[in-house]
Amino acid sequence: MNAEVISLGCRLNLAESETIRALLGETHDVVVINSCAVTAEAVRQTRQAIRKARRARPDARLLVTGCAAEIERDQLAAMPEVDGLVSNARKLDARAWNVPNDRSLVPSQHTRAFIAVQNGCDHACTFCVIPQGRGASRSLRIADVLREIERHLDQGAAEVVLTGVDVTSWGHDLPGKPSLGLLVRAILDSFPALRRLRLSSLDGVEIDEALFELLADEARVMPHVHLSLQHGHDLILKRMKRRHARADALRLVERLRARRPDVAIGADLIAGFPTEDEAMHAANRSIIRELGIVHGHVFPYSPRPGTPAARMPQLDKATIKDRAAELRADAADSRTAWLTSLVGSELSVLVEADGTGHAGNFARVALPAGTRRGAIVTVTPRSLHQGLLQ
Repeated sequence: MNAEVISLGCRLNLAESETIRALLGETHDVVVINSCAVTAEAVRQTRQAIRKARRARPDARLLVTGCAAEIERDQLAAMPEVDGLVSNARKLDARAWNVPNDRSLVPSQHTRAFIAVQNGCDHACTFCVIPQGRGASRSLRIADVLREIERHLDQGAAEVVLTGVDVTSWGHDLPGKPSLGLLVRAILDSFPALRRLRLSSLDGVEIDEALFELLADEARVMPHVHLSLQHGHDLILKRMKRRHARADALRLVERLRARRPDVAIGADLIAGFPTEDEAMHAANRSIIRELGIVHGHVFPYSPRPGTPAARMPQLDKATIKDRAAELRADAADSRTAWLTSLVGSELSVLVEADGTGHAGNFARVALPAGTRRGAIVTVTPRSLHQGLLQ
């Protein structure tokens, strides 16, 4: 049977999984779990994926890579289903998989190409284990980014998504310390036929002016900004060791909307961080409304061994669960109101494989049968049903 790569977690993992799949080719009876360890739940899902993959492919070689393979190395290695581990540092090296390094014959599997322009993180958020799994921040050189994008465009990708652990830190380790805005400008200039460029989660305080101008005015940069926000209360942000305040996020979004009113705002939010009281939780809920967050990713806090937050006074699990549910409900209400406002609007939609596609603002839209995958079509939805514009 062919090689199979199962990707868990972030968009960076998704991008890396595509590379691993290409490295493995089509002749290896192997299953790779590209794991996540951002929360205790993510590690549980990794274990679950390992067991499920072994049941489905009892004779395949099963290998695990990704952040959980770094942070939970001994525990995963002890699982009877696992044949071996590949470190994060080596997972894009063909030698780690014992296969030739030739990706030119493997077609892209997505209409949207995820390009990992950066890896690792130099920050020390008190809740996060990712620097332990990914190491220090490392940037892909502009020439290498352009080469990778060209390969995906040649294989039919219609949209490019720049991703990484801390995308907005791109360039800090390169000669001259170029900004992410400079990279985005180079991509747009190098590929005038590229119609859609999207960025994954951004740290608002690291958005440079060149990048802000592109987000605000450049039609080929999608009107969709996802912020690594984490919380809506300043004291919790301080205890998380984040580098922004609530006012910084409000000011950024206000500036963006003044220039680009149709921009859709997404954000990551953590529920039930240690020491969070009811007033702090209320501030977390209210920032969804104040920022107009329509793509909300809510994570219930779970302590990660070895992190400073794990040593802080913890909330009980029931409270965390309840607060996460309230945040999700608020985010769902905000999203439904936004989607409803799009009914009757003309949207440019990238056609995907399941009969749906995403507009530039990342609203999901149903498409007529027979619409060609990879095409960008203009659609005017007439209704909203279960979160899908139709």
